[in-house]
Amino acid sequence: MHFNLISRLYLQIFLSTRWAILLNLHAEMFRTNTVEDILQVLIVFCVESLELDFALLFPERHTLLRVLPVLVVLATSSEKESESLYKRVKINRLLNVFKNDPVIPAFPDLHLSPAAILKELSSYFQNFSSQTRLLALQAPHEIQGRELQEYPRHYLILNHMGTIRADHDDFSIRFASAMDQMIRLKSSDGVYNDWSRDIKGNMYDIVVEGFQLLSRWTGRIWEQCAWKFSRPISDSQQNSMTCFDYEKVVRYNYTAEERRALLELIGYIKSIGLMMQHCDTLVSEALWETIHMEVQDFVQDKLDTMLRTTFRKKKDLSRILSDMRTLSADWMASTSKADPEQHSLHQETEEMRQNTFYPRPVAPTAAQIHCLQFLICELVSGGNLRKVGGLFGNSGSGIPVEDLKQLETFFYKLSFFLHILDYTATIGTLTDLGFLWFREFYLESSRVIQFPIECSLPWMLVGHVIESEDAGLLESILIPFDLYNDSAQHALTSLKQRFLYDEIEAEADLCFDLLAQKLNEIIFTYYKSCAASTLLDSSFTYACDDGDKYFVKPLRFDAIFKLRRVMVLGRTIDLRSIITQRMNKIFRENIDFLLERFENGDLCGVVELQQLLDILELTHQSISRFLELDSYSLMLSEMQENLSLVSYSSRISSQIWSEMQTDFLPNFILCNTTQRFVRSAKGTHHSSHRSSASTGKPYFYCGSHDLTMAYQGLAGLYRDFFGVPHMFAVVKLLGSRSLPAIIRALLDHISSKITGLLPKINALQEALPKSIGLLSFDGGIAEYGLAAISSFGCQKIVHEILTWEAKSEVKTEVLHDLKEIGSALYWMSILDIVLRGLVDLKELS
Repeated sequence: MHFNLISRLYLQIFLSTRWAILLNLHAEMFRTNTVEDILQVLIVFCVESLELDFALLFPERHTLLRVLPVLVVLATSSEKESESLYKRVKINRLLNVFKNDPVIPAFPDLHLSPAAILKELSSYFQNFSSQTRLLALQAPHEIQGRELQEYPRHYLILNHMGTIRADHDDFSIRFASAMDQMIRLKSSDGVYNDWSRDIKGNMYDIVVEGFQLLSRWTGRIWEQCAWKFSRPISDSQQNSMTCFDYEKVVRYNYTAEERRALLELIGYIKSIGLMMQHCDTLVSEALWETIHMEVQDFVQDKLDTMLRTTFRKKKDLSRILSDMRTLSADWMASTSKADPEQHSLHQETEEMRQNTFYPRPVAPTAAQIHCLQFLICELVSGGNLRKVGGLFGNSGSGIPVEDLKQLETFFYKLSFFLHILDYTATIGTLTDLGFLWFREFYLESSRVIQFPIECSLPWMLVGHVIESEDAGLLESILIPFDLYNDSAQHALTSLKQRFLYDEIEAEADLCFDLLAQKLNEIIFTYYKSCAASTLLDSSFTYACDDGDKYFVKPLRFDAIFKLRRVMVLGRTIDLRSIITQRMNKIFRENIDFLLERFENGDLCGVVELQQLLDILELTHQSISRFLELDSYSLMLSEMQENLSLVSYSSRISSQIWSEMQTDFLPNFILCNTTQRFVRSAKGTHHSSHRSSASTGKPYFYCGSHDLTMAYQGLAGLYRDFFGVPHMFAVVKLLGSRSLPAIIRALLDHISSKITGLLPKINALQEALPKSIGLLSFDGGIAEYGLAAISSFGCQKIVHEILTWEAKSEVKTEVLHDLKEIGSALYWMSILDIVLRGLVDLKELS
C-alpha cells in the first residue's frame, strides 16, 4: 500500500511537469561539443528517409515523423550555430514534410501534430521562438478553407479504394504465380541455375512488395484514425444529442461509405497477410538464399572492385572495406581470399577477377547487418559529421558518384533485410489492427468504466454489414473479430495488462453472441421472405402496380454456413453449429407465436394460420439444404404438445373445438345464399373472452414488411366468415390424426344438445294451451274488445298468453340449441364436401 502511494506520487509529479524528459535531455546533451552535428545528421536522415520513402514499415515512418519536430527544436535552440541547420536542410523541405503530415499517429487513441508540438515547445526553448515560418504551421483544428477539403482526400481511405483494389488484385495474381513457380522449382531436381536464381529473386521482390503494400495500407488506417481523432464532429452535427467525446470521434464520425471502405481494407490486409503467412516455410529458403547472394555479390565483387580501383591508395578507407569483407564474406571451402592490396592490377589474371560463389540459404545475422551499416556510414562520412548534402552526398567524400550510389543502395537494402529475415514477426506487425479497439484515454477523460458497445469500432463494422444487407459484405462479417484477436494479443504480449484482456474478452463474447443472433435473424428473414414470395398468388402480384417489391433480392450465405472453425481469442468456435442451434430455437418460437396468435383469435383466423405455417414449412425446407435442422413435423408436434403416440389432441384441435363451442356455434349463423357462416348481427348468446394477442418479431410473420402486409391483406378477406376455404385449412392443420377427435366431439355435442332439448321442449309443451280452437263467431269481438275486458273469453286469452310468455327464455334456448345443432350438421356437411374433394384430387394426381 505504501509503495503504491509513493508510485502514484511520483507519477503525479511527472505528469504535472510537461516536457520534463525533453528539458532534462536538452540540459545534459548540450554539454557535449559535437551534439549540434549529431542532431543535424539525424534531421538529415529523417528528412531523406521521409522524402525518398526508405521506411519499409509504417511504424518506422511514424517514428521519424514524431521525432523530427523535437529534433528541429533541439537543433535550433542551440546557442551557437543554430542557423547552420538550414545550410544542410532547406527550411522548405521541413515545411513540406510537416504540411504533408499535419497529424501523426502516436498511440492507438492519441495523435500528435507537428505544428502543435512546435508551438508548445517554443515557450520552453526561447531560441526556437524566432522560427516564425515553422511556428506559422496550422494545427489540425486550425485548418480552414481549401486545405480543409484537400486533407480528407489524403487521409480518408474511401478516396483511395480504387487504387487499393487494383493493387490488391494485381499483387494476389502475381504472388500466386510466383508461388506456383516456387512449387515447380521444389519439385525439380534442385540444381542451381539461372532459372532457379530468377525465380527466387522474383519471390524476394514479391515479398518486399507485399510488405510495402501491407505497410502502406495499415499506415493509412492509422492515419485515418488520427485524422478522425483530430477532427471530431461539431456540436451542430450532433442534432442536440448528448454523447461522449469518444462517440464524437468514432461512433458519429464515420459515414456508412467510410465504414464500408474501412471494412474492405481490413479484409484486404488480413487476406494478403494470411496468404503470405501460409507460405512461410516455402519461401523462407528462397529469401535467405537471395539475401545471401545480395550480400556476397556486394562484399565479394563490388567491394573487390572498389578495393582495386577507388580505394587502392587510401589505406584507412581500404581497411574499412576489408573489415566489411572479413565480417560478412562467405568464402567457399572456408578459405579466405587473399588481400587485394597485395596484388597489383597488372599481376591479376582473369580467373582472379571473377569471384565465383554459390548462394546458400544462410542469411546474415542482425549483428552482421548492423555492423555493415555502421561501416558504410563510417566509410562515406569519413568521420566528418558536418558534410553538406546528406549522408550520401558527394561533397568532400572523395568517393566517385557511381561507388557512392552502390553504397547507398546496399545501405538501404540492409535495413530491408532485417524485416525480411524476421518474416513472421514482420507480417504480424503489418497486419496488427488491434489499435482500432483501444480507447483508454477517452475512458479516463470521460470518467466512465466502459463505453456502450455501440461505440466500439469493431462492432460498428459488424453492425454496418448487418444493416446494409449487402451480399458482397456478408462474407466479411467475421473480419472485425480479428481486431479483437489483435487487441487481445497486444494487451497480453506488449502491454502485459490482464485487465485490458478481460475487457476485450468480455466485449468479444458479447459481440459474438449478438452476431450469432443477428445472423440467425438475417438468414431466417431472408429464407422466409423467399418462401412467402414463392407462395404468394401470382395473380395478386401481377395485379399490383408495384409487384416488384414482393420479389426478394438474392443473398449468399454459403460461406457462413461452412464456418466450422472460427478463432476468437484463442478459442475455436463452430459457428455453423451455433447457427443451427439458434435456428431450431427460432423455428420453435415462431410456431409457438403463431399458435398463440391463433388462440387469441376466432375460428376464421384458421386460414391465416395455415398460410403462415405453410410459409414456415417451406422456409424450413430451404434452410435444411444447408443446416442439419430438426424435423419440422417434430417441432410442430412438440409445440402443439402432441408427441404422445396415444394422444389425438393438440393445441390447434383444442383451440378449434373450444372456439366452436364458445363462439362459432353460438354466435355464427348460416347464410344460405353464400353457403357461409357469418357472425350474427344481434347480441351474442355466449361471449368468448380472449386476451390481446402479443406483438411478435417482424420475421415471425412473412419476412419482409411488404410481404407481411400483402398476406395480411389476403387473410383479411377470410376474417368475416367461415366457409369452404376455412374447412380446407382445418383439414390440413388437423390431419388424419386429430380430425376424427373433432368429429367425435362434435357428434357428442349434438347428442348432448338433443338430450338437453327434451326437458325444455316438454316445458314448452306444458305451457301451450290444452286445446287451440277457433273463437266463437258471436263472442270474438266482445272477447277482445276493450269495452268487454272483464268477459270470460278475454280472460282466457290473456291467461294463455301470460303462461306462454313465462316460458320465453326456455323458448329462446330451444331455438338457439336447434340452430347450433343445424350449424353443426351443416359444418359436417362442408367437411364431407372438402374431404371428398381432397380424395378426388389425390386420385387425379
